[in-house]
Amino acid sequence: MKRDRTIAVVVTVAALLGLTFAAYSTHDYAQHLDRQVHAVHCSFIPGAPADGEGDNACKAALFSPYSALLRGTYWGGVPISLFAVGAFSFFAAFGAYLLIARERAPRIAYGFLGIAGLGPLAASIAMFVISAVKIHAFCKLCVGIYVSSAALAAAAVLAILEYRGRSEAPDAPERRRAPLTAVAWTAGLAAAAVLPALAYVASLPDYRPHLASCGTMKLGPEAHGALVKVPTARPSQPVTLFEDPLCPSCKAFHQRLVADDIFDKLDVTLVLFPLDTSCNWMLDRSLHPGACVLSGAVLCSGQSARATLEWAYENQDDLRDAGKAGPEALKQKIAARFGPELAACALDKKTGQRLNQHLHYAADHHVPVSTPQMVLGDRKICEEDTDLGLKYTLAQLAPAVVQ
Repeated sequence: MKRDRTIAVVVTVAALLGLTFAAYSTHDYAQHLDRQVHAVHCSFIPGAPADGEGDNACKAALFSPYSALLRGTYWGGVPISLFAVGAFSFFAAFGAYLLIARERAPRIAYGFLGIAGLGPLAASIAMFVISAVKIHAFCKLCVGIYVSSAALAAAAVLAILEYRGRSEAPDAPERRRAPLTAVAWTAGLAAAAVLPALAYVASLPDYRPHLASCGTMKLGPEAHGALVKVPTARPSQPVTLFEDPLCPSCKAFHQRLVADDIFDKLDVTLVLFPLDTSCNWMLDRSLHPGACVLSGAVLCSGQSARATLEWAYENQDDLRDAGKAGPEALKQKIAARFGPELAACALDKKTGQRLNQHLHYAADHHVPVSTPQMVLGDRKICEEDTDLGLKYTLAQLAPAVVQ
């Protein structure tokens, strides 16, 4: 197979694969615009059924702070995958053009592809680093996009070789038109990348009427002073958070607040609400075994409560396994990280009594047995507004914390 045909085939196939993975990612994101929770696709096989079983890497990526832009301006923001949809659509069309034109394609077509074809790979490398360093998980749909981008980049390298190997007469019309042609293709690529995002934004409904739909919650002080005040750098907005150290949704919620530089602007009162029957009498089965022990560790940490809670979030998988093994296994984990005194305190009877006061506080205020829960001042934030719509909701209700 001649090199020009190889380039055309690889570009077309890589772009169509990338378009498929990006389209599924966008579809999963857009489904959540109804403010409900849906299954997401997470497979290397395009068209495989959506995964509705709990958490997976693709769901973690979708709900991460890095999956969309302009979250403070639009509910859920503008998913990054939309730009991939547009860009891969352009390259699929460009590959088809090369496949049809073959030797009639002007030399500048390969020069353009040699440069532009590296763009998706650059974006994929940036997202790969974010997945590794920030999300600590690799979404299969995202990996599909990375591989497609790498294949497109390989075609771009071949295109550079093809460009160098071709020659044109100095007075050839194609050579005279080359600069304008390259500019036109560049403008077309830019337009293709942006147009899906513009169409998406134009179709978004007005979410503002929904933000107050969960009403208010008058939260007075806890009678025994049992709640945890979490020190933050620039507290300006009172907020009460109901969280469970082993709750994956709480982990993602906390990471969003930190990544968007919101947490340090909140005046945080933390109510520990472990979904674990060893201390939580509101449950008939444990959702997160071991959460009571870890909640005790947070209570025993005093001014370092945030550090202990974040340690639990960062090591959730390991701690969840230890929690299933029993309190002693968790005690060893806590002791290894924070010392035997704090580990003993986490299991102390007095700590259990204080944790029980947290649970009574939640029950007395009719807090749903679900985490995370957020009360901003006296306004109850709907659960659906604590994930994709979090930054938009806070921009509307407490703009100072998102500036």
